[in-house]
Amino acid sequence: MLALRLSLGAQPAVQVRRLLVAGASAGTGFLLLSALGHALTHPDPAASALRLAWCTAPLAATVYLAVAVARTDPATRPRPGLSAVGLGPVKLMAISAATTALSCLLGSVLALLVFLQLRGDLTGMPLDGGAREFLAAGRPLPMPAALTLLALVPLSASAAAAVSLRPREPVTGARRTARTYGRFGANRRSPARESFGAYGRFGRQFGAAARGRRTAVETPAEEQDGAPVEAADATGAEAGDASPVAVHAVVPPPVPTAAPAGLPWGVAVLAVGLAVEALTSRTGTAGGPAAVLGLALTSLGLALVGPGLAHLCGRLLQAVRPGALRLLAGRVLMTEATRIGRPLGVVCAVVSAAYAMASLHDRDDPSAGPLVVLGVLLVAGCTVATLLTAAVEAKQAHADTTASLRRLGAPAGTLRRAAALRAVALLALFGPLTVAVAELSAWPLGG
Repeated sequence: MLALRLSLGAQPAVQVRRLLVAGASAGTGFLLLSALGHALTHPDPAASALRLAWCTAPLAATVYLAVAVARTDPATRPRPGLSAVGLGPVKLMAISAATTALSCLLGSVLALLVFLQLRGDLTGMPLDGGAREFLAAGRPLPMPAALTLLALVPLSASAAAAVSLRPREPVTGARRTARTYGRFGANRRSPARESFGAYGRFGRQFGAAARGRRTAVETPAEEQDGAPVEAADATGAEAGDASPVAVHAVVPPPVPTAAPAGLPWGVAVLAVGLAVEALTSRTGTAGGPAAVLGLALTSLGLALVGPGLAHLCGRLLQAVRPGALRLLAGRVLMTEATRIGRPLGVVCAVVSAAYAMASLHDRDDPSAGPLVVLGVLLVAGCTVATLLTAAVEAKQAHADTTASLRRLGAPAGTLRRAAALRAVALLALFGPLTVAVAELSAWPLGG
C-alpha cells in the first residue's frame, strides 16, 4: 500500500518514466504471448524455441530501463530522518522493487488484454491473414502458460531493481590513514617517521601547517560528489576562459585517474565477435547459429567498452593546454564515465546489431514482419530512454552543487556549454565506432 501511495503521489516527470516502463513491459509481454501463439499453431518446437529466444533481447532492455528508472526515483532515495519512522535503506529498497513490479504488472495486464482482443476472445472478431499464425485464433489459449510468460517481466525487473538498490557497506577511502601520534603526544596523519630534531628545524612547522590546511580543503572536496568539478565551473564562469591554474586555485578538483574496468575485456570480446562473423562468411554459414553468436559477442563488446571510451573522451578533452571549460567538461566526463558510458555503449550495440540484423530478416515470413519491427523499436526505445534516464541521474547527483554555484553567481550558460561539449565529444567518438562495427558485422552476415 505504501508503494502504491508513493507511486500515485510522484511528480509528473517520474510518472512519465514509470509509464515508459509500463509501455515497454506491455510490448515485451505481447512478444512473449506471440511466441506462445506461434508454438500453438506450428508443430516445429525448434522454430518456436527460436522465437522465444529472440524475446530475451526485449526482456533485457525492459529490465535495464526499469532499473534505471528505479535508480532515479526521488521517492525511494534515502534521506535523513526516514530511518526514525521505519523507512531505512532496506525498506526503501523493498518499496522501489514493489513500485517497479507494479509498473511492469500494469504493462503485462495491458499486453494480455490487447492479445485477447486481437484473438477475438473479448469481442469475437479476430484478425485475419498472417496475424492468425502468431495469435493462434480459434485455438484455446493455455492461461497458466500465458500468465507464466507475463510474470517474467515483473519478477525480473523487481529482482534487478532490488539487487541494484541494495544497501552497501561504505567503502573506506584508500587515502585515509589511521591517526597516529608523534613526539610528545602530538597528533599527525602522516605515517612517515622523522629523524630526531626534525621538527625543530626552521620552517618545518610552517610547512606542516600548510599541508594540514591543504588536507582540510581537499577532504570535503573529495567527499562531496561532484563539488570540485562544479566549483571549477564557477571559476570558469567568472574568469571566462581561465587557465587551469586559476581553476585549481579555488577548489582542487579530484582527478579520476583510474579508468573503469572492462575496456580490455570489451575490446577482446569485440574482436572475437568480428572474427567469428568473418569466419562464418568464409565457411558459407552466414545467418546460422555461429553468425548470431558472433553478432551477440560484438554487441557485448560494444557494451563493455562504453565506460572506458567515455573516460577516454574526458582525457582527450584535457589533452593540450585545456582552458576552464574543457577542464570542467573533461573532469565531469571522467567522473561520470561509468554512469553515462554503460548505457551509451548499449545504445551503440543495439544500433549496430539492428543494422546487421537487417540482412538476416526473413522476408518470406509475412507474420514475422510486424513482430520484428515491434521488437526492434522496443529495444531501441528502451536503450535510448535508459540513456536519457542516466543523464537525469547524473544531473540529480550534482543538483546540490549546481544550486550552490548559482547562489555564488555562476551563470547557467557555462554549465550548458560544458554539457554540450561533453555531448559533442561522446558523439565524435562513439558515432564513427558504431558505424564501423555495424558495417563490419553486416558484411559477413549478408553472405
